[in-house]
Amino acid sequence: MSSDLLRIGIAGSGFAGRFHHKNLRGLPAATVGVTSARAESRNAFAAEFGVRAYESVEAMLPDIDVLDICTPPSSHAAYIRAAAAAGKHVIVEKPFHGFFGSPLKHSKEEMLAAIAEELRDLRGVVAKSGILLGYAENYIYAPSIQRERQILEHTKAQILRMVAEESHSGSHSPVYGIWSEQGGGSLIGKGCHPLGGVLYLKRKEGMARRGTPIRPVAVSCRTHAITKEKAFEDRGYLRTTYHDTEDYAFLHVVFDDGMVADVMTSELVLGGVYDYVEVFANNHRTRCHIQPVRVVDLYSPDKKEFAGMDLMEKISSNEGWIPAYPEFGWSNGQFYEMHDFVNSMRAGREPECNLDLAIDITLAIYAGYVSADRKGTEVPVPGI
Repeated sequence: MSSDLLRIGIAGSGFAGRFHHKNLRGLPAATVGVTSARAESRNAFAAEFGVRAYESVEAMLPDIDVLDICTPPSSHAAYIRAAAAAGKHVIVEKPFHGFFGSPLKHSKEEMLAAIAEELRDLRGVVAKSGILLGYAENYIYAPSIQRERQILEHTKAQILRMVAEESHSGSHSPVYGIWSEQGGGSLIGKGCHPLGGVLYLKRKEGMARRGTPIRPVAVSCRTHAITKEKAFEDRGYLRTTYHDTEDYAFLHVVFDDGMVADVMTSELVLGGVYDYVEVFANNHRTRCHIQPVRVVDLYSPDKKEFAGMDLMEKISSNEGWIPAYPEFGWSNGQFYEMHDFVNSMRAGREPECNLDLAIDITLAIYAGYVSADRKGTEVPVPGI
């Protein structure tokens, strides 16, 4: 292996860890190690991809340049601190961070205050260490979002409002729906994606028009546990096993220039993942289709013909007409995401999706939880 390659160690050997590894292709970087809580999982990953399995992040850190964190959000802060102490750059999956105490024992105000304090501390830790942090929000790197960024920067357009969503029929993760593991439900688990997209575009508009980012200053929110309502009729197509989290959320965002965005997210949508951002500007309108992308329309007369093929995320059956993505990493942004992180870390520059954006997304979400507890009352988004 060339000494010029950026050595990456992946924490987490599941879905995210695998597509991070696969999207390093063509880059001056290589996965050299993997760790996860379960020995059988990390050993299987290591054998499949020809890397070394480590018992812990701490054991792996001396042999890598970048720690790629693809574990549940409850572990993210500790791993960021460990990497920073060792002088290793960080890539961290979404959601970035959260409050992992019981919602029955802690108020949402307590959660927001605690998460703001920890994010402030994490920012200090990263700054003091001199490392770079890439926040792996693939929405930002989706071709449609990057095209809209180009339009904003070229025309100096003003975004008046945005509408965005991520929804599907429910996560496969066994810990999804448990607040102590995920830090919330649909609002954080799915809402971080479209919220990340809209906050990113307003930041880019601000830099193009006034030289400073446009930030969220207030939110209003409603959350619901629809599948736990007595009137809900379960036909067996939607996941319903949520322990103490919501399965639907609506977040209204007000920016510091007075413009707005509306973000919807739920576990209540059949037919595969439904992802988009629509931009209403003063000189144009853009529909950013993330999933489905409508590049490849594939017809299968019988689901057995394409059994086991990855054609569209969260689709229930490979039968009939399928709006298949041409390649998962391209259409969803993961390919460009990993390219930006590797090239940024080699060059010593901030990536497009960085710690500042991760912090704003997290603060807006937890201000949203406070608002939802107050039945939609507007709540300020703290600055740190």
